[in-house]
Amino acid sequence: MTMPQSALDAGMPALTTPLPRVLRPQRAMPADAVRPTRADVNLAHLRHNLHVLRRAAGRAEVWSVLKADAYGHGSKAVARTLERAGATGLCVALLEEGIELREAGIRVPILVMGGYYGGATGELLRHDLTPVVHDPGTVAAIAEEVRYQQAEPVHVHLKVDTAMSRLGARPEDVGMVGKAIAAHPELVLDGLMTHFACADSGDLESVKSQLDLFDQAATTLARLNLRPRVRHAANSAALLRAERAVLDCVRPGIALFGVEPFPGLAAQLRPVMRIRTEIVSLRDIPTGQAVGYGGTWRAARPTRIATVPVGYADGLPRSMSNRGQLLVRGRRVPIVGLVSMDLTMIDVTDVPGVCLRDECVVLGSQRGPLGEDAISAAEIAAHLGSIPWEVLTNVSRRVPRFYREP
Repeated sequence: MTMPQSALDAGMPALTTPLPRVLRPQRAMPADAVRPTRADVNLAHLRHNLHVLRRAAGRAEVWSVLKADAYGHGSKAVARTLERAGATGLCVALLEEGIELREAGIRVPILVMGGYYGGATGELLRHDLTPVVHDPGTVAAIAEEVRYQQAEPVHVHLKVDTAMSRLGARPEDVGMVGKAIAAHPELVLDGLMTHFACADSGDLESVKSQLDLFDQAATTLARLNLRPRVRHAANSAALLRAERAVLDCVRPGIALFGVEPFPGLAAQLRPVMRIRTEIVSLRDIPTGQAVGYGGTWRAARPTRIATVPVGYADGLPRSMSNRGQLLVRGRRVPIVGLVSMDLTMIDVTDVPGVCLRDECVVLGSQRGPLGEDAISAAEIAAHLGSIPWEVLTNVSRRVPRFYREP
């Protein structure tokens, strides 16, 4: 046996018997021992929605937007499904989102729309990601990285700010950015894009005015002999509402996941995510008994209270306290008391036969012995004074996603 150097230095005698190293294998945790709260993601519904949007897009390419972990659905599994279904390309907001997809084995083109590459331009090249540019500084930085790596010219998309006042070259600056691109052979202008500010509102006049500015930008670039292969502007709402906005590509996001971006636009879309949990406690309380932190709700009659293991840390907003609903046995039941971090209470007094381990649906549909109903992301958003986008992206990572092929 070899004596440790520390023992030799201290003049200690060598150990005659090696110390045991016991590595006991861990058993898999049984399903009934873990929290029953989870999100079921229906991949068949995802493919169906892609088909609906392809039909609406006609000959335009469909680039699926998977930012914010695919709107909370899990970007890697969603990207694999869309790639196998023949997706033309994918869009993300952040460089790290694109890297995550590449490391998961996704091969289709990935457009990084958020910019802000800073000193990480090398990662764009190493992971074969397509950057969006909107200023000469970013153009120069990417060109310098291409030269440093002795790489092939990088395809980029130029974003034009036509109304959002967020990101993109202003219309009066398009010529300046175009000249910067033309001056750097390390870049190829493959795409020209913009983003609509009000496509999901009742006013489509703004879409027309934005497209007018976008057309002017294309004309400015053509004078510089820059003619991008594709032009794209349409998000989910514009794809389904404004025919003129359907150019060479479209960029649907929320509609892929079964949420109408504008009421009545696409009733054939199917919700992709369903969040469910189970009753873990039942108790009968007398009239006047308070429930939850602060005693914000008191029983007006003898009441049966069920506790479910889902809370605001999972994405069930605290503002749903004393106003939202869940589904139990196919019937709506009210949330009572304040939604806490990990647990929520519901009034199941009017649910015959309710018992422990009964399924409770937070988001999605349920068919039970008492009926069939559904709670949509739009309904939850209405309670919050918000939008379905926020509801879906707020589902936290501690809620495991289970991917289903019905």
